[in-house]
Amino acid sequence: MQKFTVVIMKEFEADTAEEAALLMYQELATGPAPLHYSVTDETGNASDLTLDRAKADEFASVDHTADPGNW
Repeated sequence: MQKFTVVIMKEFEADTAEEAALLMYQELATGPAPLHYSVTDETGNASDLTLDRAKADEFASVDHTADPGNW
């Protein structure tokens, strides 16, 4: 299995970096999951991805750890 770094980027107006991080945390805890991501693989190749909400919700509803292909 490969390793990926997934980053969510969003701009916030805040007085400090900590406040901006707290605003992001608040949004993640109370709002819908984000759909826009930056993904970098272990070789350093980066991609910007936008997920389809319906497909992402369907994927999230399935227990993919039960798939023998993931073992």
